[in-house]
Amino acid sequence: MIPLPTSILDGLGRLDARAQRFTGVQVDSRRIVEGDLFVAVGPGSDFVDGAVANGAAATLVPDDAFAALAHIARAVRDRSTASVVGITGSMGKTSTKDILAALCTPVAETIAAEASFNNEVGVPLTLCRLEETTQICILELAMRGFGQIADLCAIARPQIGVITNVGPVHLEFVESLEGVTRAKSELIEALPPGGTAIVPPAFPVARDDIVVVRPRAPSVDRDAGRTKVDGVSFSFTARHQIPNAAAALAAFDALGFQRPAAVDVDFTRSRGEDHELPGGGLLINDAHNANPVSMRAALEYLAEQAEGRRRVAILGDMRELGRTGPRYHREIGNALAENGVEEVLAVGDLARAYLEGGVPGRWVPNVHEALRELDDVVRPGDAVLVKGSLAIGLEAIAEALSGAAAH
Repeated sequence: MIPLPTSILDGLGRLDARAQRFTGVQVDSRRIVEGDLFVAVGPGSDFVDGAVANGAAATLVPDDAFAALAHIARAVRDRSTASVVGITGSMGKTSTKDILAALCTPVAETIAAEASFNNEVGVPLTLCRLEETTQICILELAMRGFGQIADLCAIARPQIGVITNVGPVHLEFVESLEGVTRAKSELIEALPPGGTAIVPPAFPVARDDIVVVRPRAPSVDRDAGRTKVDGVSFSFTARHQIPNAAAALAAFDALGFQRPAAVDVDFTRSRGEDHELPGGGLLINDAHNANPVSMRAALEYLAEQAEGRRRVAILGDMRELGRTGPRYHREIGNALAENGVEEVLAVGDLARAYLEGGVPGRWVPNVHEALRELDDVVRPGDAVLVKGSLAIGLEAIAEALSGAAAH
């Protein structure tokens, strides 16, 4: 991190400074290295002593954790000359971030958000990794309501904004697709004059002082476990990654780099990971999140990858859909049948509606009960999709299946 004086922390809370400057920021005391600042978020005040033992240059128990992190990150950003790319959208944010990072890293000193560090804690922590030599910073920007992307952009000040798509996500908070568009538009509104907005073809942009790029359907060629998108060969086969790659390529072009012939992408865990299962089976671990559009895409991927194997879907609730939730869950029940799924294990209150599509299966209220059903639901040689909203905890299902495969 670009070094900061500990004096900038004055007035933010209870400060214990053992040095005049700090060179990193952590909210997890276990990740502290010599010279870091430890910011106690939530119950983090119980771990101040551990941070000190690990070599923290300073510890801060803030009066307002989010405001303190924003203040620190803004100070780092002010001292950086890096080009900042902000990525948001209803689906594909993390994957697009991963693809763009894979494109940029070989040609420029690049940092990108870890996992899904995309909120009022994760974005500041990513910015606090900026070094004086950092050339590219790739941020993922999430929202659960109006004003949140605007607040993150006020800290990050991106020059390039990418909106991957707009879909029925967070409707509990923004009510409609028009509300989603309005919330995502906060990224475009935050761009400086001369900045670049990369948006879906029909996405409304009122500004005329920025460059607007609308990626169209790219040329695609799939062969030998790779997918060539507009001439660049990527190490994935999933069709739903193609628009993410097109958006990442547009951002890469906006940064002024020459496209490579091929790139290997290290995707964040639990987003369409493929693993072998006993008897020639396949596990598709997409347990991190779910919404109606990404759920359909995952079911289509299951059908495509099954290659004659029995198709099993272990699906959890799709959260934050508001009053439209039951309808969307019934629609996914129909999509199960359309994609040839032969057995479904539905997990969570809303997930019960998956069974209304006519696919044989069973319902359980939570992941603990689902774990007890695995031996009856999954057979050797099956192709299994595991997907649901993060709060359902289906990662435990994926871990149980992949652990069984390891033994």
